[in-house]
Amino acid sequence: MKVISVIFLCIIIHTQSFAQNGSMYHEQYRPQIHFSPKAHWMNDPNGMVYNDGIYHLFYQYCPGSTVWGPMHWGHAVSTDLVHWKEQPIALYPDSIGYIFSGSAVVDKNNTSGFGKNGNAPLVAVFTQHDPVGEKQNTDVFQNQSIAFSNDNGKTWIKYKGNPVIKNPGIKDFRDPKVMWYDEGKKWILVMAVKDHVSLFSSLNLKDWTKESDFGEHFGAHGGVWECPDIFYMNYKGKKVWVITCSINPGAPNGGSGTQYFVGDFDGKNFTTTDTITKWIDYGPDDYAGVTWSNTGDKKIFLGWMSNWSYAIDVPTIKWRSATTLPRELKLKHINDKIFIASKPLPALSKNELKPVILNDAEINRNFDLLSKTGRIKFPCRIKMNLKKPEDFTVVLSNDAKEKVLIGYNKNENRYFIDRTNSEKTDFQKDFAGKHFAPRLTTADSMNLDLIIDESSVELFADNGISVMTEIFFPSKPYNKINIEAPEKIAVKRIEYALLKSIWPL
Repeated sequence: MKVISVIFLCIIIHTQSFAQNGSMYHEQYRPQIHFSPKAHWMNDPNGMVYNDGIYHLFYQYCPGSTVWGPMHWGHAVSTDLVHWKEQPIALYPDSIGYIFSGSAVVDKNNTSGFGKNGNAPLVAVFTQHDPVGEKQNTDVFQNQSIAFSNDNGKTWIKYKGNPVIKNPGIKDFRDPKVMWYDEGKKWILVMAVKDHVSLFSSLNLKDWTKESDFGEHFGAHGGVWECPDIFYMNYKGKKVWVITCSINPGAPNGGSGTQYFVGDFDGKNFTTTDTITKWIDYGPDDYAGVTWSNTGDKKIFLGWMSNWSYAIDVPTIKWRSATTLPRELKLKHINDKIFIASKPLPALSKNELKPVILNDAEINRNFDLLSKTGRIKFPCRIKMNLKKPEDFTVVLSNDAKEKVLIGYNKNENRYFIDRTNSEKTDFQKDFAGKHFAPRLTTADSMNLDLIIDESSVELFADNGISVMTEIFFPSKPYNKINIEAPEKIAVKRIEYALLKSIWPL
């Protein structure tokens, strides 16, 4: 009864907030080029699938609060992965439990039998978390269920035979990500199991067989593993397989982060000879990211732009959390290792106003971008091409002397973002600080792509080999950008462009 009452209250509150106009998208700290819900709590992206010209983004959502609570699947759609329209809630908790993280696929061959009139259904596979069982200290309160849609994600019907994968007695048993394995004509599911992942297979999305485990002796193990993904990318004429998996805590800059492994998959076992731990984003604010399904050879990744260390404490009022920008993934070879590079989608460029371009610029200790552009406003994009790696710092600041520092230290050979003096940092002891990402390439030149929103920055360095995402909360918007260097340096090219808001006025 209590669960039903909570759900009913969430429906009322969500309906009220959903009717509000677009002005709420311009409140303090609200991202202008990143997806965030109109109101209330959001965390992990879920069920990301492309079908009939629509990119679906589902996500962990608590419609009754700005802190974590009974999890639903919120829903938003896009035709270009830039502009988003929030939809009604897709999946609600039921007697089996809350709707935790999972994935969705297009069942093109109707292997599930859920399709109608020759149309392929969408099938969602997700964890159901039983709060009663958790309170009773059982180890079987997380199970995997499915639902299907015959109207391209507008409405969903839960399978009567749920759960389809019952918990064998493992406390952390969640976050299924499903893909079609064409060579074996079967579905492959990867899910987080305590401190590693397990792989399952199915012919119909209903009946699952465990195939193998991976990760007990690879990667970082500072916390529980969550939200894995498995996919391949074509590289130099062959398929290279990748498993990503988020971990909390244990990331390189504290708290939450996403690691990845490059190897081979034979339909049963994932194997790798790579023993170093790799991170898809070194910043503290990219977590639980996975890829869209049904996008062919293009792999598009999206994460939750926050960190479990402070996510419930950040100083937003009506809404809580946003996603990162969608990013296309590519494989790059550096020395004898293969790395993932992440880059913003080309569609984002269509949202840029005419850029100011400065060729063969010289930074003599301090370069005031305002004096060259005549206007500094966010969101914006800054691209820099340096003729060689040099110390530099991009300083975002305002009249209150609040600032965020973004740059590169040559002696340490690493990039950094420093939000120590960004203003509101005292809501959690670990929020303030300076964070680092190694420069992985050995190229003689250096390039940087900074995408700066009202309360975040995403750094893509060296064609996306080194990536950092960071959020911040100034008392009033930053209105100055300076590029500083300890000595004179030559910059081949600087581009500065304003980005139009994706939200209604």
